[in-house]
Amino acid sequence: MQSRRRKYLWLILSASWLLLILLAAPRLRQLAIPPSLRPKTLTSWPRWLDQELLLSFVGPEELSKDPCPPSCSTHQWRNQRLGCLMETCFDTSRCQSQGFKVFVYPTGLTQPISKVHHKVLASIEGSRYHTANPEEACLFVLPGDALGPQLLPLWNGGQNHLIFHLHPGSWPDLGFDPGQAMVARASPTPETFRLGFDVSLPLFPQSYPQRGGSQSQLTHLIPTPGEDLLAFEGQLDMWVTGSYNQRDQNAILIPSDRHGETSKGHRDGPCKQDQTTEQSEDQKRLYNSTFCFIPPNCRLGSFHLLQALKAGCIPVVLSRGWELPFSEVIDWGTAAIIIDERHLYQIKSVLQGLPPARVLALRQQTQFLWDAYFSSVEKIVYTTLEIVRDRIFRAASRPRLLWNAPPGGLLALPTFSTHLGDFPFYYLRHGSRPSGRFSALIWVGSLDQPPVKLIQEVAGSQHCAQILVLWSNDSPPPAQGKWPQTTVPLTVIEGRKKKSDRFFPYSAISTDAILSLDAHSALSTSEVNFAFVVWQSFPERIVGFQTRSHFWDETKGSWGYTDQRPNEFSVVLTAAAFYHRYYHNLFTHSLPAPLRDLVDELSACEDILMNFLVAEVTKLPPIKVPQRKQLQEVLSPQHPRAEQQLKNCINRFASWFGRMPLVHSQLRLDPVLFKDQVSVLRKKYRHLERL
Repeated sequence: MQSRRRKYLWLILSASWLLLILLAAPRLRQLAIPPSLRPKTLTSWPRWLDQELLLSFVGPEELSKDPCPPSCSTHQWRNQRLGCLMETCFDTSRCQSQGFKVFVYPTGLTQPISKVHHKVLASIEGSRYHTANPEEACLFVLPGDALGPQLLPLWNGGQNHLIFHLHPGSWPDLGFDPGQAMVARASPTPETFRLGFDVSLPLFPQSYPQRGGSQSQLTHLIPTPGEDLLAFEGQLDMWVTGSYNQRDQNAILIPSDRHGETSKGHRDGPCKQDQTTEQSEDQKRLYNSTFCFIPPNCRLGSFHLLQALKAGCIPVVLSRGWELPFSEVIDWGTAAIIIDERHLYQIKSVLQGLPPARVLALRQQTQFLWDAYFSSVEKIVYTTLEIVRDRIFRAASRPRLLWNAPPGGLLALPTFSTHLGDFPFYYLRHGSRPSGRFSALIWVGSLDQPPVKLIQEVAGSQHCAQILVLWSNDSPPPAQGKWPQTTVPLTVIEGRKKKSDRFFPYSAISTDAILSLDAHSALSTSEVNFAFVVWQSFPERIVGFQTRSHFWDETKGSWGYTDQRPNEFSVVLTAAAFYHRYYHNLFTHSLPAPLRDLVDELSACEDILMNFLVAEVTKLPPIKVPQRKQLQEVLSPQHPRAEQQLKNCINRFASWFGRMPLVHSQLRLDPVLFKDQVSVLRKKYRHLERL
C-alpha cells in the first residue's frame, strides 16, 4: 500500500516538474539569447482602416528617433577630415540668451548679388527670426556670391555664419575658403559635404517664386495611374526612351551613350550638355508618368527632382554620392525609389513589382514634400533655418515624424511642443483624441458690456472647463462681485485693446479646445454642446456658426468677400467658433508682425487671417454647424464691416501668402433628427430648433 502511495507521489511530482519546465521554456530561451539578437517588442498601435493603404508613411517607431539620422555619427570622421562639426565650429552660447536670431549682411558690404539671392535674403528678412542688431544674432547669413568675406567685421573665421551657395559644384566654385561657416549648397557631393554641418539644397532657377508657389498637380487624393511607367525630362538625345503601358509590358527607359552602349555611370555623361533649367516640351511627359528618372551624379539632378515632385511623379534616383535635398530631416524613402546606379538593369523589375498601395503612398508623399518644403524660395530658406535651429537646440528639436507627416516641420513649432499628441493634426496618427473639455475666450471690445447672459449659457455646458474674459475696453473691468456666479472658474484678462490679442497664446488657457466668442454673441447651451462634439471629430479645423465666402471678381481682377452665398462658404467667423489652441501659437509666433499689425489697423479682418492660417496648414475648409435665427439677427447688426475694407484685407492676405489658401465647402453638420417631424422629446439637442 505504501509503495503504491509512493509511486503516485512520484508521478505527481514528475508531472509538476514537467509542467513547470514547459511553462518556463520560452522564458529560458529568451534569457539564453543575447539582448542584441532578441526580436523587438511590437509597439501597441491602433489599426486604422487605411493602415494598409499608407505603408510608406513613417511608423510609430520613428517617434523617438533623433532628428539627425544614424549616418551623422558614422560619418563624423569624414567631417573631421573636412574640418568642421557643429560642436567644434559653431558657438551655441550666442543662441542661449537671445534665442535663434538671424542677421543678414547688408548688400552694400558684398559684391552685387543675383536675383535669386535677393529672394533668399528677402525671405530671411521677412521671417520671425530676423534681427537688424548683430549683437543679438545667433546666426549670420552671407550670400554665396559675396566677395572677400574675410573683410567683414563679424566674420571671425566663419564661425556662426551660413552661406547660401545656389550653384551646383564643388568648393572652388565659392571663390574663397568658407572656414568654419556652414554652406547651404545645391547638389553637393560627398567629397565636399559635411554631414550634420552643411545643408543640401535643391537647385532652382532665377524665376522661382519667392512666396506661395504653384500647388501640387495631384488634385485628387487617389491619383489615376500614369500612362507611362517612366519618364525623363532633359536632353533626351542621349537616352533611349520608352513608354510603359498595358499594351507594352517590356519597354523601359535606359541611359546610354551616343554609340548605343549602356552608360557605366560616368559622372558627367548624360548631364554634360544639360545646362538649362527652362521648361521643355519633354517635361509634359512627367505629368503623365508614374515614375520619373533622376539621372545619376548629375549636377542638375536636384532640379529634375523638383520637377518630378511638382508633377506628382515618383522620383527614381540613381546615385551613390549625391546628397538629396534636406536629407537630414526628410525621409526620402517614403517619396522616392533610390537605387544604386550599379543596379541599373534592376529598375524595371523593381518598379513593376511595386504594389499599387505602395505607389499611391509614394505619390501622395511627393505632393506633401513639394507643398511643405520646395514650392517657393521662402519655404526652402525657412526649412534651412529650421534645420540649423534644431541642431542648436537639440533637446527641443522636432522628431522626424513631424518633418515627414503633414503639415510638416515648418508648421509644427517646437516652441509649442515636440510631442505629437499636443498638435491638432496628429491625433489620428498618434492614436489619441482631444480632451473632453474646452475653454471659452470671450472678447469684450471698447463698446461692449459684460456678457452676463452669454457667460451663463456657456457655463451651463458640461464640457466647459473655464471662462476667460479678454477685457479690451477703455474702462476698467467690473469688480469681481459684478460678474455672474458660475460653476466653472471665470478669469478676467486685461488686453491691449488690439484685435490680434484675441489670438494670443495666454498661459491661462488650460484645454486643447478654445471657444472664441464676441461679447455680443448669442449662443445657447445646446448649440455650444453640439458644436464642441463636432469639433472633437475635426480638431484640426475651425468649427462655427456664421460663415462667409470668398470669390474671384473677374471684372476687377481681385478677390471678393461676401455673406450672400448661404450654401457655400470658406470662412467661419471667430465671433462664435471652436478651434485648437495651437493656432494661437501659430498666429502669434509664425505670422510676421506686419500682418498682425494690419489686423489691428483695419480692426475687421482678424477672423479672415485666422481662417487663412488654418486653411494653409490643413488644406481643408472649415465646418459649419446649425444656428438659431436669433444668432443671425444678433450677429449681423453688430458687425458693420465695410465691404471695401474686407476686400482689401483678403487681397492683401492672399498677396502675402502667395496664393489663395481658402477652400470652399457646402458641408453643414446637423444633429440626428434635426428638423425632422418627430417628437422633440426624442431629440438630444432640443433647444437648437427653438425660435
